[in-house]
Amino acid sequence: MEIVHYIKEELMKKGADDVVLEYVTSEGTQLKFVNNKIVKTGTEVLNNLAIFVVQKGKIISTSLKDLNKDSADKLITNIFKFLKNSEPSKDYRGIAKGPFKYKNIEGVYDKKVLDFDEVDLLNKGINAALENSKRVSGIFETSMTSDYLLTSNGAEVEEKSTNLYFSIRAFNKKEESGHMTACSRSLNDFTVEDAGRKAGEIAKLAKNPVSFKDGKYDVVFSYLPMASILEYIMDLASVFHVESGLSFFKDQVGKKLGNFDLIDDGTLAKGYNSTKFDCEGHPTQKNMIIDKGVFKTYLHNTSSASRYKVKNTANAGLLVPSAFNILFDSEKSNVLDQKKAIYITNIWYTRFQNYQTGDFSTIPRDGMFLIENGEIVKSLKNIRISDNMLNIMKNINSCGEEKKQIRSWEANTPVTTPEVLVKDVNVTKPHG
Repeated sequence: MEIVHYIKEELMKKGADDVVLEYVTSEGTQLKFVNNKIVKTGTEVLNNLAIFVVQKGKIISTSLKDLNKDSADKLITNIFKFLKNSEPSKDYRGIAKGPFKYKNIEGVYDKKVLDFDEVDLLNKGINAALENSKRVSGIFETSMTSDYLLTSNGAEVEEKSTNLYFSIRAFNKKEESGHMTACSRSLNDFTVEDAGRKAGEIAKLAKNPVSFKDGKYDVVFSYLPMASILEYIMDLASVFHVESGLSFFKDQVGKKLGNFDLIDDGTLAKGYNSTKFDCEGHPTQKNMIIDKGVFKTYLHNTSSASRYKVKNTANAGLLVPSAFNILFDSEKSNVLDQKKAIYITNIWYTRFQNYQTGDFSTIPRDGMFLIENGEIVKSLKNIRISDNMLNIMKNINSCGEEKKQIRSWEANTPVTTPEVLVKDVNVTKPHG
């Protein structure tokens, strides 16, 4: 990448202290389907050079799409104009110092993704859902990405990856719906038919839903809602949100929060967001964020780790450290074998009333059910969960044996989770 090296050298010659350049090219396809039929197809090719420059504590982040010398020179001139008028950051402590050795991660690239019959595979997922439903809608996406990163501190690395994603919502009569997703780095592990069949089965079970009364209930969160909850928990474990006053994890390091493990692993084999380097070029790693219920560490980049005098967790985010792949585990049980519980298969509109205390509410959608003596006895509607994230963590009781890697509209960071039983959840009725 001659032009990327040129930009780095020119920035350094003109007085930059730190430079991070990341050039990403991607090619992707999307199929959108409504009422059992494909209604839109599209292919998108993207090229972008992200540029991060620091001079005397002053930070500029920008990008360049036209990779030629004239465009680069104009942008470099503008960068230093902006730096001249910027205020230095009191929190910035530098970027990771290379060079580094990187380990390739198993199963993040599959050349078959570049050439297969998307329509045929999509139709298999649709037909599986229609075994138990009348109509379906959703999206089917594929992408191939090439990522090259270069820094002024000696990091230089490149990587190819592929991603596949399928989201399907199945419908019968009004208020009788089910939703499931599938995500993978390879065709062999892309469980489109399983996802379609599960969405259809949920829609069938959701027949004739009835309203339910308020109260405290044991709740079994299935894969989609649990992934959403865990992403919120991990997101607010970022030191950025803690320092911004937008996290219930302030002053929680070393404290017992429950009885479960929560891990971020950028090196996970076949992980949907696995990569061998973070945005500073630091090799990624596996981080135990909550170990047997004890909160161990925030997500850090080089600057925040230096400020807190702790080990860098390799989660840059040059400004906002963030997770790559979220993994959850707890004591195992048959979570659906409950004397009385509510079974939630999906949630949306999760909102925090107070980030610092963890007070939140979320609305279950699609199939939601009453369990009695281990059997689904009713389909439910018109309920809201209004509780506190610290209470949810404290009341996690156990989880099922089977885990799924989930990505969804409500959980953009992939989460590998089982179904989870949480005791004494506050269930109310939605308003408005």
